[in-house]
Amino acid sequence: MGETTGSRLIQEWHRLVRERDLPAMHAVLDDDVVFHSPVVHTPQKGKAITAKYLSAALEVLNNDSFTYLREIVGERDAMLEFSTLIDGIQVNGVDIIRWNDAGRIVDFKVMVRPLKAIDAVHRQMAAMLQKLAG
Repeated sequence: MGETTGSRLIQEWHRLVRERDLPAMHAVLDDDVVFHSPVVHTPQKGKAITAKYLSAALEVLNNDSFTYLREIVGERDAMLEFSTLIDGIQVNGVDIIRWNDAGRIVDFKVMVRPLKAIDAVHRQMAAMLQKLAG
């Protein structure tokens, strides 16, 4: 079975997360991408704001304990389950990614559990977004 656009994109996603390659992250985002945060009620629309959230997430979540546990990759969507430790709290979450024919991400949703993990992620992400804005 040949390599699909989705499998290439997910391989690239794993690489850029591992290497914290922000220019490559920008390259895989569609201009009209929509980001769904686990702590912000409204979807964030556009490449600039999505890149800001994902850059902050790479800093907050992608520490030495971060690992992807499993993945499900379909024709247009993928679900990547992850685990990490923040402030001594075990965080379990999923990245749900959808892409277009060009192989660019058009929708990115992050879901996190349990509740105390959401609180920890919220605190850390707010601080990182403030730092990136300043």
